[in-house]
Amino acid sequence: MSARDKNLVIAGRSFHSRLFLGSSQYPNQQVMIDALAASGAEVVTVAMRRVRQDSTGENLFDVLAGRYFILPNTAGCFTAKDAVLTAELAREALESDWVKLEVIGDEDTLFPDVEHLLAAAAELIKRKFIVLPYCNDDPVTCRKLEDLGCAAIMPLGAPIGSGMGIRNPYNIQIIREGCNVPLIIDAGVGTASDAALAMEMGCDGVLMNSAVARARDPVKMAAAMKSAIDAGRLAFEAGRIPRKLYAQGSTPGEGIIAPAEESRRRTRN
Repeated sequence: MSARDKNLVIAGRSFHSRLFLGSSQYPNQQVMIDALAASGAEVVTVAMRRVRQDSTGENLFDVLAGRYFILPNTAGCFTAKDAVLTAELAREALESDWVKLEVIGDEDTLFPDVEHLLAAAAELIKRKFIVLPYCNDDPVTCRKLEDLGCAAIMPLGAPIGSGMGIRNPYNIQIIREGCNVPLIIDAGVGTASDAALAMEMGCDGVLMNSAVARARDPVKMAAAMKSAIDAGRLAFEAGRIPRKLYAQGSTPGEGIIAPAEESRRRTRN
């Protein structure tokens, strides 16, 4: 059994679930709690810039602490400098070196700014962070991030919150074949079949937020995503049959008993 058949391991930490969930956009906090439980996820991402850091009341960290592995992200950052500062704030607040690195270059598409992303990743790795970067589905960028020392790479399947699924499976395939660290699809998943496809392609995990939080029933969708991740992973491990242009019967032709008339005809000949 290969390493990919076992638990997901990132930077030496093992996770049973390959589904990562975000913590924003839910109708209310109780729905979020119920959806997280239904998903089976162990890792929950939290945007540092959206969490109150004062002492007035219970914040999101208080709700999630002890139940989940909290992965802070730098959502809302548009420069490498801001991303590094946000990561340092997360390290201080959570006493964790892990960070999901986001550096956005465009407010309409929310595509990553590759120049600032690479600069931020290099600086954070220098500061001993465990960096999981959200990036474009570009094999070259992914290779550069891996070469810098990122613990995983997280290319988008489609723009954040679009629900369009994996729009360029060929790039994801190239990235999968070329990278040696965990590959986690981040952004664009809309429904369970999108998550299953990502896993069938050999991705190591899927991170999503909007697909669950904005569903008509987030708790049911979370459960669906759990099943999709598990089914897709099993299908990948099992290995699909090759695609063929023409039919290939499931019943072998050899040894088939011929009809009586055909049998008599063959006897006469």
